[in-house]
Amino acid sequence: MTQEAETAPTAMRKLGILAGGGDLPRRLVEACIDQGREYFILGFDGAVDDETLQGHPHARARLGALADNLNHLHEHGVQDIVLAGRMKRPSIASLRPDAKGAKLLARVGTKFFSGDNSMLTAVIDYLEEEGFRVIGADDVLHQLLAPKGLIGRISPSKEAQADIAQGVKIAHAVGDLDIGQALVIQQGYILGVEAAEGTDGLVERCGQLRRNIPYGGTLIKVKKPTQERRADLPTIGPATIEAIARAGLAGIAVEAGGVLVLDRKTVALRADALGLFVIGFSVEPAGKD
Repeated sequence: MTQEAETAPTAMRKLGILAGGGDLPRRLVEACIDQGREYFILGFDGAVDDETLQGHPHARARLGALADNLNHLHEHGVQDIVLAGRMKRPSIASLRPDAKGAKLLARVGTKFFSGDNSMLTAVIDYLEEEGFRVIGADDVLHQLLAPKGLIGRISPSKEAQADIAQGVKIAHAVGDLDIGQALVIQQGYILGVEAAEGTDGLVERCGQLRRNIPYGGTLIKVKKPTQERRADLPTIGPATIEAIARAGLAGIAVEAGGVLVLDRKTVALRADALGLFVIGFSVEPAGKD
């Protein structure tokens, strides 16, 4: 990395958006345009939405073609990189790595088969050795992190509050194993834990498992205790509100400062309209009573 790039203000450094699916990559593009910041999108085949790329400087990328992908980023003068959007972990057979990708896989080793956090940290370390600075989405979208307290006007019931208190402990225990970032709980009973299907799949599955009572249960999202904050922070948005409404859940509790909230105003308005609560909770430091 050149001395000029190293000392350039963050707002002026060219941003490379390594884009998967969902709204987050588009929000990053909008922020770059608003800030007058140059950007380039590297959109991954099978994940990125076409509308994310249309009308913007971009290249399509095959995940295993590491040499081509790095060349795209270098040739377009990218200085900072942000990883954003949904991605399903491929099998090694479907990855079809090029020579450079194979070397990275050899270096990552067993981390490829462990949790997402371990693998992402290894990939980020590699990107930084290539001369890029990897930053978090919240470094660009400064007001994206969930606040503490209500998002909207509806408060959780006493049943929901009890579930949140219990569910947060369980969610962190699951996260400590680097498994997932979310669960659904109803009257102390865990309906499901997020796995390979992602949050949307979890919510849909738990909608079929919940007890047929007025209180439908709560979706809880937390960051993992060892979360790599520059990638894969848990995210909710308007689509999450619609999903829990379809599933018959009562609301969402998210970790304040640890979960990204896309389009907070719309989230609040839709939650209010659908009779759902959205609340940010703080996590007490380990060992504190």
